[in-house]
Amino acid sequence: MLMTDIIEKKRDKLPLSDKEIEFFVSGVTDKSIPDYQISALLMAILLNGMDRRETLTLTALMAKSGDMLNLSDLPHTADKHSTGGVGDKTTLAVAPIAAALGCTVAKMSGRGLGFTGGTVDKLESITGYKTALETTEFKKIAKEYGMCVTGQSGNFAPADKRLYAIRDVTATVNSIPLIASSIMSKKLAAGAQTIVLDVKFGSGAFMKTAEDAEKLAREMVEIGNGAGRKTAAVITDMDVPLGFAIGNALEVEEAVRVLKGEGEEALTSLCVALAAKMYQISFGKTEEESISAAKKAIADGSAFKTLCAAVRAQGGDEKLLTGEHKFPEPAASLELLSPADGYITAMNSETVGKAAAMTGAGRERLDDSIDYSAGIILSKKYGDYVQKGERLATLYGESRRIRDARERLLGAYSIEESRPPKKPIVYKIIE
Repeated sequence: MLMTDIIEKKRDKLPLSDKEIEFFVSGVTDKSIPDYQISALLMAILLNGMDRRETLTLTALMAKSGDMLNLSDLPHTADKHSTGGVGDKTTLAVAPIAAALGCTVAKMSGRGLGFTGGTVDKLESITGYKTALETTEFKKIAKEYGMCVTGQSGNFAPADKRLYAIRDVTATVNSIPLIASSIMSKKLAAGAQTIVLDVKFGSGAFMKTAEDAEKLAREMVEIGNGAGRKTAAVITDMDVPLGFAIGNALEVEEAVRVLKGEGEEALTSLCVALAAKMYQISFGKTEEESISAAKKAIADGSAFKTLCAAVRAQGGDEKLLTGEHKFPEPAASLELLSPADGYITAMNSETVGKAAAMTGAGRERLDDSIDYSAGIILSKKYGDYVQKGERLATLYGESRRIRDARERLLGAYSIEESRPPKKPIVYKIIE
């Protein structure tokens, strides 16, 4: 089989056979196919697409190109994946809610890069919390406490790692089949039987429109179901940052407020929706039963107790969650005041995320260090009325950094005379 024949076939808008895709993925993994031929096929896929069978085959083979985590000895395994956003601390609340309902959330999460935060960084702001665990310990904690969230380890989907690196420098990132297969190959390798996807759209998301987010969601749900996993997608708005906190320790504290029934309305409703969907498709419940159960897990304190127990099991200081201990104080704080009277008609989430990274809460390269105490607390959000001189937000971190970040943050706001329309946090659910 020749790689040039495969490139020509996709160039001419013809579907690739399973054997041809297998040849391609094998060559990507063992590096027998050079970058320039990979780039050529990726561009042909970007321009001409892939059908459902091609995409499912590509995903399954990329998942099998490395380690496959076996969770078959754990009951009702469920995973939640977000396509990335600003202030997205949902895993910290969703995992314990779902675990309190009987799901086993054995989840590997990533670090933040650029303007989006990472769950592992947030968890590492909890003193002592271990994000690097051997597989045996990872599964033991998940079985005993219902949840275990760690950093990504092992050699999962190495074919995807190489393809993503090449896509990034060849303008071939923005392809629905390639995005879907990239995400889902890692989810399939991670082993959970139930997969719930939080697919975001808007200024702080990769997919800028609800229509594009829905296309991606449908593709990923078809892949998951086609691979024998119970899969659903919740399409959500990321035009506005999620919750009031953007940072690491700040977001842990906000997630705790959600679990104590004190969370911001939109953030809480999204956490309930995601956890309920994990429970619903894991146990075959109705949507109404599942939402009611998720709300009850918050109200009766069982979700919060689950988080505390899981954090303790992973070496973390649970007293930071209960309030008996305090997170380290930031070096300085600085307020951002409204320049005018009016309604906040837009908040560019990407700009807010970049401002938070400038405070020290994020990183540009994976080996950059971060300040766990740094970040932003929003006082006013989209739809709120503000008066000139009223506080819009407070920035935390090192003095020089937060001064620069304040100028960037101001550019995220649009303030006008007319009240903007309300927007739901959940746009659509795909199953």
